[in-house]
Amino acid sequence: MGQGVDADVVHCHTWYTHFGGVLAKLLYEVPLVVTVHSLEPLRPWKQAQLGRGYALSSWVEKTALSMADAIIAVSRSTALDVERLFPVDPAIISVIPNGIDTDEYAPVTDDACVAAYDIDPTRPYVLFVGRMTWQKGLRHLLDAVPFLVPEAQVVLCAGAADTPDMARELEATVVRLQQQRQGVIWIPAMVPRRSTIALYSHAAVFCCPSIYEPFGLINLEAMACGTPVVASAVGGIPEVVVHGKTGYLVDPDLSRTPPYEPRDPGQFARGLAEAMNRLLTDPVLRHQMGHNGRAHVEQHFSWPSVAQRTLELYRSLRGTHRPASLP
Repeated sequence: MGQGVDADVVHCHTWYTHFGGVLAKLLYEVPLVVTVHSLEPLRPWKQAQLGRGYALSSWVEKTALSMADAIIAVSRSTALDVERLFPVDPAIISVIPNGIDTDEYAPVTDDACVAAYDIDPTRPYVLFVGRMTWQKGLRHLLDAVPFLVPEAQVVLCAGAADTPDMARELEATVVRLQQQRQGVIWIPAMVPRRSTIALYSHAAVFCCPSIYEPFGLINLEAMACGTPVVASAVGGIPEVVVHGKTGYLVDPDLSRTPPYEPRDPGQFARGLAEAMNRLLTDPVLRHQMGHNGRAHVEQHFSWPSVAQRTLELYRSLRGTHRPASLP
């Protein structure tokens, strides 16, 4: 910062970077743009992970949003959350979704990758990719596994638990399921991107059981690889997954108070299993939904369109200046 900021705009993503944007605005009066990928007030379980750091992350987020010249929400749902939770002018909020490289994320055939993870190529499998956190809802998918059709496999690319206790709980559940049925495969290490794309492409169903998801980029990745999605109907997911066309949405019926958990976890798990079973037992249906998903991503979420909308927002800030004082 001592060398100045030679930029027309400072654009920050997530609270990790917000303080740098705040300093740039305060010291050099550079317009500040903040993209909201998630909101701390809607992730109360992070307090167990961050301790006092949760108060810091919440303060940094609120400060940056209050000072921003423009706010980009990754979904309409997120835009409404920003309006509801923070003292900001709705006029400065724009909805610009995340984008995806549809050349990189595309259907591939890689039998060697499937074999490397001991996946039986003759049996359909459900795929999960995500962190072992309450937010990603892995435990709800694990609760659904006993209700899946017998021929189904379950491949879990899951690591980086929020807390040691959470890691132990989820690991114990996976071990128990492995003792009860064949084909529950846990990959705890980070999977290379090429392998992830192959796993997406070969999966019969991708499952996203999140209880909080402002956008849900992983659903785009799966759809771009031609795989139908079963996901929870929360946050921005219904703006990505088209129910009955690119997959199925399942309402978790979340409580309206922290920690925003499903009111009936058992019913949510059974609903996930029912939706996945429809696809697991119908190759024609999952092929059609996979085709629809790929087309939907190409039409609405390619990087060129997202980049153009972001550039137009930058240009709209020329000559603007909001007071650069801490709220």
